[in-house]
Amino acid sequence: MPETTLTPPPDLLIIGAGPAGLALACAVADAGLRAHVLEQQARAALEHPAEDGRDIALTHRSRSIMQALGLWQRLPVEHVAPLREARVLDGDSPDALRFASIGKGDESLGWLVPNHLIRQAALEAALARPGVRLQCDARVAAVQCGAGGSSVTLADGQRLGAPLVVAADSRLSLTRRMAGIGASMHDFGRSVVVGRVAHEGDNQGIAWECFRYGNTLALLPMNDRQCSAVVTLPSDKAPEWLALSDEDFAARIQAQTGGKLGTLRAAGARHHYPLVGVYAHRFAAAGFALIGDAAVGMHPVTAHGYNFGLYGVEVLTRELAQARKSGRALGALPVLQAYEREHRRTTLPVYLGTNAVVALFTDERSPARLARRAVLAVAERAPGLSGVIKHAITRQLMGGAARAT
Repeated sequence: MPETTLTPPPDLLIIGAGPAGLALACAVADAGLRAHVLEQQARAALEHPAEDGRDIALTHRSRSIMQALGLWQRLPVEHVAPLREARVLDGDSPDALRFASIGKGDESLGWLVPNHLIRQAALEAALARPGVRLQCDARVAAVQCGAGGSSVTLADGQRLGAPLVVAADSRLSLTRRMAGIGASMHDFGRSVVVGRVAHEGDNQGIAWECFRYGNTLALLPMNDRQCSAVVTLPSDKAPEWLALSDEDFAARIQAQTGGKLGTLRAAGARHHYPLVGVYAHRFAAAGFALIGDAAVGMHPVTAHGYNFGLYGVEVLTRELAQARKSGRALGALPVLQAYEREHRRTTLPVYLGTNAVVALFTDERSPARLARRAVLAVAERAPGLSGVIKHAITRQLMGGAARAT
């Protein structure tokens, strides 16, 4: 089938209408470029995204990007929960490693927002821009990319072209594979079971990361005296947790919190996700780029997944805008490699560091238990070193300046 001519012709074909792909569409449209977004799901599924149990921690930098794109303003304020402090516990130790923001007053480390509301806001913002077109029920079957122009062929035979194709179709991106780009994948052999719990006490905006023996429990503070309970455990144990009654699930979470929040009760459905980290071998080729989880798919323990997606959107859009201004081709490899270099500098140390932390804190052998106790003790108590370690970690959590307490 000959190439379908779109009027006006797009500057980018973005594959995937998730939060990263739609944010990129918004950003490039604001930079004067035209984006055509291809999504294999039906339009109704995008317009009414189902609650999926995932609550996304957003940094200060991410909030600024979302505000500039008009996404933040579309989030229901009652569902934006401030994250004022983070505390890390190991086993049954009473000592906690604490992280707090550098801001004055009650400025937060970040904010927690349900994933389905971010998806909804991103869709609304993209559709409000004349420079963005959305084509649903569009499954990509082939990709051809080059500096002189790129194209995709859909399952129905339709062929579309543009100077640049961007894959934003998840960490298991088929488009990435079609473009001949591999990825390093780290299967942690673990899964997360996520469920909301309501509690008597005030969570005070404190997130708890509890490295228990047998599983890890994260409690993410939401509004209205609720938390998102995220249990990370060996994948073969997940069915047991999913089969629990609401009462038994709440009781298990309560037992692992040590009663810090009083009596708990289940406040929503549970969801289950396998944990696989992904880092693409390249983020760009001539006429082709990766964004979001297709480039970097993070373990959620450091809460960088969508934040890295937004950082990539910001950098890629800047490089494309500069290329258009200087008369360079959008798909030229030097243009896209500038994006790749900066995004790799930002993401690779955190990706490798996160995987190392996860390996240490999920290893239940005696030497590892002793090592992690020592790491937490040094980070919390050693003068000077404590401040350096915690300052660096908190800067990553916030996406900006921070202080240690």
